[in-house]
Amino acid sequence: MSDDFLPRAAAPATAERPAPSWAKKPPPKSKARPTGKVTARHYAAPRDPHEHARKIAENVLDAWYQSFGGSSIDVPLGTVAGLSLLRNVPGLADWVLSLQPEQLPQLLKEIYLGHWIKRPDLINRAIRLHDWAWNSNPDKQQLRAVHAVTRAAINTGLMDLTGHDDPWRRSEADVLSPLLTGLRHKSDKKWRGEYHTPACVTDLLANMTVDKDFAKPGMSFREPAVGSGTMFRSVAQRLRDLGLNPHDFHWHGNDIDSLSAGCAAVNAIIWDLGPRCLIGCADSLAPEDDYVKTRAEAKEAFEQRDRYMETASTITAHRRAIALLDELTGRTQEGRAA
Repeated sequence: MSDDFLPRAAAPATAERPAPSWAKKPPPKSKARPTGKVTARHYAAPRDPHEHARKIAENVLDAWYQSFGGSSIDVPLGTVAGLSLLRNVPGLADWVLSLQPEQLPQLLKEIYLGHWIKRPDLINRAIRLHDWAWNSNPDKQQLRAVHAVTRAAINTGLMDLTGHDDPWRRSEADVLSPLLTGLRHKSDKKWRGEYHTPACVTDLLANMTVDKDFAKPGMSFREPAVGSGTMFRSVAQRLRDLGLNPHDFHWHGNDIDSLSAGCAAVNAIIWDLGPRCLIGCADSLAPEDDYVKTRAEAKEAFEQRDRYMETASTITAHRRAIALLDELTGRTQEGRAA
């Protein structure tokens, strides 16, 4: 299966946070790479998971701009989003840290492709977060910045926050929200009206409105300005506290900004909102939409996934048949020679 089966991002260029003035200097010459074993640092995480998420965002921002990463905010955002999809098995963090800069795009592609098998609709929605990894001729300086971002995120305990098997533990904080808002330029946020609701507010709203008398399996939760999905996170945690499963509910989130919608799609996987979660990227004020387009796009994503999987299975079967035929032909020839 070729690497270019996912569509390339076609979103129009948007105003992005410019690099600091000191980042306009020529990038430093690369230093010799360490040859010893690289291990994750022990990070004393704050007790408050939301503060932990903010600290991760701060360190990633410093790493990106100090490494002269540039103004393509989808790259550091997509790197952290991809790493957030990993499970924190023993030794994995150390293995990731041992990778060289040029190896990281392949890692991120494999992470996203692994989740595309299960939820092609959400991974397609997040295409702006990982499309850059398919660049056949990546910028070496950008790869060094991705490497710095990876080290900063892991050494600040990203996988301790998002790598749990228990979805309740993975849903204690939104890692992508403070990073996205930190990467956005102030004027860009003002123009977009992009101000994410603080977690303390969404938690309060969820606790006030969602109880066992209100929440019935099969009902829908809709968020027309979903951002990175923080309100969904709070509601899902409230449902779990009540002994309910988010999989039994419908989640319809939408945002006009493709990066925000992409973050919400990745978070829907991290927080395990379930198979009835749809994330759209459209104008919520358009009366003709009402998630019709989002449903159609999700349906097409699953059909496309099935077509590719069927093709891959056919190719594998043909290769096995040819290998078996070669083996039988070889045995026949050996028998005749004997």
